[in-house]
Amino acid sequence: MLEELRVPVIAAPMAGGVSTPELVAEVGAAGGFGFLAAGYVPAATVADQIARVRELGVESFGVNLFVPGPDSEADLRAYRDALTADATRHGVSLGAARWEDDDYPAKLDLVVRERVPVVSFTFGCPEPTAVRRLRDNGIQVVVTVTTPAEARIAVDAGADLLCVQGADAGAHRGLFVDDGSPAGGPSYGLLTALRLVRAVVDVPLIATGGLTHGADVAAVLTAGAVAAQLGTAFLRCPEAGTPATHRAALAEGSRPTEFTRAFTGRPARGLVNRFLAEHSADAPSAYPQIHHLTKPLRAAASAAGDPEAMSLWAGQAYPLAQELPVARLLAQLDEQARDALSRACRGYLGQS
Repeated sequence: MLEELRVPVIAAPMAGGVSTPELVAEVGAAGGFGFLAAGYVPAATVADQIARVRELGVESFGVNLFVPGPDSEADLRAYRDALTADATRHGVSLGAARWEDDDYPAKLDLVVRERVPVVSFTFGCPEPTAVRRLRDNGIQVVVTVTTPAEARIAVDAGADLLCVQGADAGAHRGLFVDDGSPAGGPSYGLLTALRLVRAVVDVPLIATGGLTHGADVAAVLTAGAVAAQLGTAFLRCPEAGTPATHRAALAEGSRPTEFTRAFTGRPARGLVNRFLAEHSADAPSAYPQIHHLTKPLRAAASAAGDPEAMSLWAGQAYPLAQELPVARLLAQLDEQARDALSRACRGYLGQS
């Protein structure tokens, strides 16, 4: 399915309300493929979103699940104390720093019951039994990987495809294990990651990370990917659920991006703001505990239109993202990719 898209562009699953059913449906209708993001919401909400995509007339779509990790033993008291002033500034109490499984078993049951065509996994590799269960029900399985070692694990578990994520990607890294370093682990650029992964596995690869232009799509296809997965490129589309303050920061385009675990406890790339700058160095590796701890603060900042305390996720090429309806964006990406491939072929063959 994902190997045969009319437009080889996938809308990445973006949790937190960005990947709306309308965005997913519009991408599918335009010849690409869209993923609903099941992270952070209960299974019942995901069921409603699946129903809505189908009401919009699209049957070819996917759902992304977060693979739950182990509970952290990190002492979070010092970090909670460090956030007290931010919470006071926005008139909220910090959340309970708790571990939970993101309703993972219920969501797995849901996607099987609903026969969702494609299910992807992030933050780890599902158990081989879960992969077999999905495949036995005609569901294509994608696992997000960032290194060759993770790729081997995912293929051994039975994944049909791998989504290779470069370090230039926005939002959370799909690392299986966070090693505590600023990036959480090896930080390969996308083309390097693609070549390293291709050297050790022989399954179709999806490329993601820092892709905003059709020439980027052409580049990863030439490098061996079957499709390009874009996230940041869709953030400014009217169909996306991106908060207004986040949209404004993307449009302004002057902030650098950096990795941080300050907002959620897991490494993610976002626009540099006050919260990221002040707390990144001290944030523990503790997901989802830190996510729950900062959630009320982030929500209050968003409601107040304060970009300095929000998680402004974005890939490195975010200044190139445009404010376009999904259909126009897909058509533009398709035209740009075809033109780039044509020019590259002419230039290469002309040297022969």
